[in-house]
Amino acid sequence: MLNFERYKRVPVVSLPDREWPNNEISKAPVWCSVDLRDGNQALIEPMVVEEKIEFFNMLVKLGFKEIEVGFPSASQIEYDFLRQLADRNLIPDDVTVQVLVQCREHLIKRTFEALKGIKKAIVHIYNSTSVLQRDVVFNKSKDEIKQIAVDGTRMVKKYAKDFPGEIILEYSPESFTGTELLYALEVCTAVQEEWQPTPEKKIIFNLPATVEMNTPNVYADQIEWMNKNFINRESVILSVHPHNDRGTGVAAAELALLAGADRVEGTLFGNGERTGNVDVLNIAYNMFSQGINPLLNLEHINEIIDVYERCTKMQIDMRHPYAGKLVFTAFSGSHQDAINKGIKAMQDRGAEHWQVPYLPIDPGDVGREYEPIVRINSQSGKGGVAFVMDTYFGFKLPKGMHKEFADIIQTIAEAQGEVSPETIMEKFREEYLTFKTEREYPYEFTSCKLQDVDDTPCGDTHITMEFKYKGKPVRVETTGNGPIDAVKNALHETTGVNMKIYDYTEHALSEGSKAKAAAYISVTDMDTGKATYGVGVSTNITRASIRAVFSGLNRLAR
Repeated sequence: MLNFERYKRVPVVSLPDREWPNNEISKAPVWCSVDLRDGNQALIEPMVVEEKIEFFNMLVKLGFKEIEVGFPSASQIEYDFLRQLADRNLIPDDVTVQVLVQCREHLIKRTFEALKGIKKAIVHIYNSTSVLQRDVVFNKSKDEIKQIAVDGTRMVKKYAKDFPGEIILEYSPESFTGTELLYALEVCTAVQEEWQPTPEKKIIFNLPATVEMNTPNVYADQIEWMNKNFINRESVILSVHPHNDRGTGVAAAELALLAGADRVEGTLFGNGERTGNVDVLNIAYNMFSQGINPLLNLEHINEIIDVYERCTKMQIDMRHPYAGKLVFTAFSGSHQDAINKGIKAMQDRGAEHWQVPYLPIDPGDVGREYEPIVRINSQSGKGGVAFVMDTYFGFKLPKGMHKEFADIIQTIAEAQGEVSPETIMEKFREEYLTFKTEREYPYEFTSCKLQDVDDTPCGDTHITMEFKYKGKPVRVETTGNGPIDAVKNALHETTGVNMKIYDYTEHALSEGSKAKAAAYISVTDMDTGKATYGVGVSTNITRASIRAVFSGLNRLAR
């Protein structure tokens, strides 16, 4: 039996006057990428300097204005990377690099050595404040833990005094979610009083969900409580750094923004310790999907994926929001049909806003192609096959034909699994357009000449047509009420076929003087009751219609 009784329920926050549930996200926060520190330390094979530089350049290109570049006092490669950024002048003037350091003087001194020549930097100090870590890791009292934070602030202040560039202090009460709120505020207030920030030179208080310990609403309550109780709130930038232990990092970050957070630290695609950091791209694309400018350049997601996978040696899951290979696909037949109808409705209405069932955004807006929107397998329906034929190849199958052709593709899907668009088109040609053998396809159209004539009892269109029937040449002249009726009469007179045409549609396959047309005709054998569709393609619409009649007859003959 699952031993759930081993685990204690983490207490929630008493906040009866909470306001965040009534708020809405209306603007992007300050984004800080921690890919090169928090993300990099969690890689099986951490990035080398040149990979980190490539990743840094991508983050700059994406529009990140704050980038945590590492822990330069912790290892030589971290130190060398920061020096490369400075010495090669790779940090744009509008980008602030951030460095992490523990509250120890020799490490802070080494950090400032690494920052030499950098115009503006965030020095991020931290110490763990949670009940559990105070007890089992540090074995220190609340006052002793608070003093670590104050001493660290004092040391940063000491080295920042003679630093020629601008230094912004960031302090994190690590394991904030396991810290009593009153105590977390007490520690932050002590740091604030030591640093003396102003509205012009703010301090960053970063409140991390170092470990997700409860539902996202509890984190939002914690953030709102801190937001309301900071002293001199106008001198504080409230930052959050959610992890994803419960799988709710994105939700926690979004609710934290409702609760007053100004800034979000996270990584691309959520890389990080254990289950990862919050995925900043996920949040940004969520904002984009709601008509909010995310203030990041996210138009080419495949380029982001390429650099990310190459540098981190990690793969994006196929179902990862926005980035996964399958997120803009639909295997379900009803989904495919709804997507097809939604896109058509937008086109017909000239819609200003994107509204397509099952697709929260237009894949084209993020650099994805329409190609993978619908993929056909044994679970797909007639709408999906019709969508592929239209989107990929321009054939707008009449509604009555959807099931007929989908049943053909269904048989293939049941045998082999997913069916590619190319295979679907190949089968379409085989079934409707290309006649291979006389035994399977006894009717072979050769040529015809149509002429309008004065109204006669037999019709107003005269036809002279040549074709082969079971391999033998046939030439016939007759009349009918229009071209298709004349063809039907000619075939009845020469081969005895007794057919009736119930449906006829046509459309252009392409534009221009050499454009081809497609024609679709529903043909019924009145003697057997069998019915099917025929398809014809030609640069001449009348010839395309005649070919469609022959296509239908050949399918009936099979």
